[in-house]
Amino acid sequence: MTPTREIYLEPGDFHFGAAPLRLCTILGSCVAVTLWHPRLHVGGMCHIQMATPSPTGSGGPLDGRYAEDAFVLFDQAVARNGAPFKEYVVKLFGGGNMFPDSGASSIDVGPRNIAAARRLLAARGLPIKGEHVGGAGHRKLVFDLASGEVRLAFSNLAAEKEAAIV
Repeated sequence: MTPTREIYLEPGDFHFGAAPLRLCTILGSCVAVTLWHPRLHVGGMCHIQMATPSPTGSGGPLDGRYAEDAFVLFDQAVARNGAPFKEYVVKLFGGGNMFPDSGASSIDVGPRNIAAARRLLAARGLPIKGEHVGGAGHRKLVFDLASGEVRLAFSNLAAEKEAAIV
């Protein structure tokens, strides 16, 4: 039996591969989208930092930090594998508020990242089968390409603050 490899995705990273493989990341205001094909046991994850378009535009190299570029990377990977997008299981994670006490809406990156991911998924006709988004805190994800499961640990900043006060 082949041992399962683990790949850790930093902000802006993208990976698409086949089982046996686990993709791992930690999210704050960033979002991760996972795609998994249940018959082929292939899939991928992106770690999006920003909802805004890439400053290099359509002529530069793709940059997975930006939502639109990350989805182009998904488009290319899915096309290489031959199975249509509609056969993939899609999940969405992250977009947490990392500064819940700041009161500054201008730094509210999480909701903008969630909205961008939802918009780009809808444009491809892809329903979200599972999600864990928003809230005040960060998430640790482990995506297993053998099963399609995403194991999630959520650290709720509001609960941690309450616990510290008690």
